[in-house]
Amino acid sequence: MISDATKQRFAREVAKYPADQKQSAVMACLSIVQQEQGWVPPEAEREVADYLGMPVVAVHEVTTFYNMYNQRPVGKFKLNVCTNLPCQLRDGQKAADYLSEKLGVELGGTTPDGLFTVAECECLGACADAPVMLVNDRQMCSFMSNDRLDALVDTLRAAAKQGVK
Repeated sequence: MISDATKQRFAREVAKYPADQKQSAVMACLSIVQQEQGWVPPEAEREVADYLGMPVVAVHEVTTFYNMYNQRPVGKFKLNVCTNLPCQLRDGQKAADYLSEKLGVELGGTTPDGLFTVAECECLGACADAPVMLVNDRQMCSFMSNDRLDALVDTLRAAAKQGVK
């Protein structure tokens, strides 16, 4: 399942640590899997564990502890809306609910076309910019009013039509 090119990427991450501490690269290896597959399937957890010489359960603990790892397939655009208390106080839950309603999915769900997954997430560390969200675990978006959410969805739909990742 994991290609030789992926293993080469793993090796670059492992090389950053002392030889007897290669397990320290587990988060980087899981991120690589997710970048390439869109999620971290159980088979990939086993392969990462084998590669790093650690128990599968230890890799699974990392995958399940951090919400940045997708444990099932997600849409092309994963929209994580912060609903922690500071964002809640500044309409974070309303933003999440609006986005879910707009896209016709429950929180945690994916649109039938596979384009969007809408999920709640923990603090993104930008409370002053609330409500905030993270697109594909990489792009932070601030002050997400309904108008800004509409514009973001339109932009992402247009990007998908053009084949942009």
